[in-house]
Amino acid sequence: MKKYFYKRYQIGFITLIFLLGYSAQLIAQNKKSKAPITKFKLPEGYLKEADNIPPFWLSTVEDVNSFLKKNIHKGKVEVIGTSAGGRPIHGVLYGQSRQGKGTTTFSGSLGFGDVGTYRGPDHNKTVYMAISSVHGGEFEGIVGMINLLSILETGKDLRGKEWPDIVNSFQKLDRVILVPIVNPDGRSRIPIKMETHKGANGNVHEYLNTGGNAEGKITGWPKIKKFIPMDFSLPSFPGGYPNDAGVNIQHDDFFGKRQPETQALFNITAQEKPDLILNMHTGAVYPHVIRAYLEPSLSTPFDTLFNFVHTALAKNGLQKTNDVTMEANPRLAAGPVGYNLDGALNLNSGTLSVLIESPSHGFSGKNSDGELVTFTPEMLLNAQLLCHQEAMRFLSEKGGRANWKNKR
Repeated sequence: MKKYFYKRYQIGFITLIFLLGYSAQLIAQNKKSKAPITKFKLPEGYLKEADNIPPFWLSTVEDVNSFLKKNIHKGKVEVIGTSAGGRPIHGVLYGQSRQGKGTTTFSGSLGFGDVGTYRGPDHNKTVYMAISSVHGGEFEGIVGMINLLSILETGKDLRGKEWPDIVNSFQKLDRVILVPIVNPDGRSRIPIKMETHKGANGNVHEYLNTGGNAEGKITGWPKIKKFIPMDFSLPSFPGGYPNDAGVNIQHDDFFGKRQPETQALFNITAQEKPDLILNMHTGAVYPHVIRAYLEPSLSTPFDTLFNFVHTALAKNGLQKTNDVTMEANPRLAAGPVGYNLDGALNLNSGTLSVLIESPSHGFSGKNSDGELVTFTPEMLLNAQLLCHQEAMRFLSEKGGRANWKNKR
């Protein structure tokens, strides 16, 4: 009898070990999953694709990966990091990075009064960087950046339009770094290329970006920022804002346990020490450069950059008026908007990081006069490329941090 129970005990013990091992394997597989385990429900029709999507409108993770694989020849495609959900974060790099190292930290260089002691012997080099899709429901920045890459490779955007001013400024810069999709988790959560236009109703766009329940109640902005990380079991759909860990990268715990997407940006900016970063978002009636929470010494360079960008936008009919003296006045710039990713990138590497908000292709906003303002996909692309054009021109003509005097 004892022998019988001993054998049963052995079998049971072996079975338990097997089940524990199998469970551990499932847990490991789930941890490696490229999407949250939760199944999301959206109101009917919210994921309807637009009809007649323009060929230049490349916005999905698959679109971007395919474009980078087939069309980047002059630049170098690198995986700069991996998202919380296990997806690669791609960057495209042109030119040569800064060589050599500085003798102190960025903070130390500010205390000493010479940022060059942090940036090293290549302090005078000009390095331009741009990122988009920090929030996965904002497509315009992705489309703009893919078309910018087309220009850097061929001189033309995906419509076949030439941009000689971009090419000219690009050739004067020492280094260009572009990251089309910072948050591939959030972008993959919205499996469409282009929203249908809803007229003045922005609810569907806000739902896709910030999330909501199955009945269509929107989480909304700024409420989406109240809970970071987001509990994916609470809303029916978390939207494109967070990564697969539920964190809005724009408002990460920058001095604590950073998300892998944020760490990837910290790593590359610490290595490359860009002079300027454009952080492309969607959420404005007209395209607008927003003043970030930055070092006081960067106020003058920001003002000049604002003037460059908004002058071009106004002259091309992409602001409320064509009056440059009003539209390009940096004193009218929104912000500072408080501490976020842009301020963190500045403190990490000394870069002037600015956020640019674009109108949405999914609906028309209302201006201060209550007038409905519609941006066509072509206008949205033009606005994106003009922002890059003028930012690159600003950097090529005015120089980078080596020319921005740091006063203690």
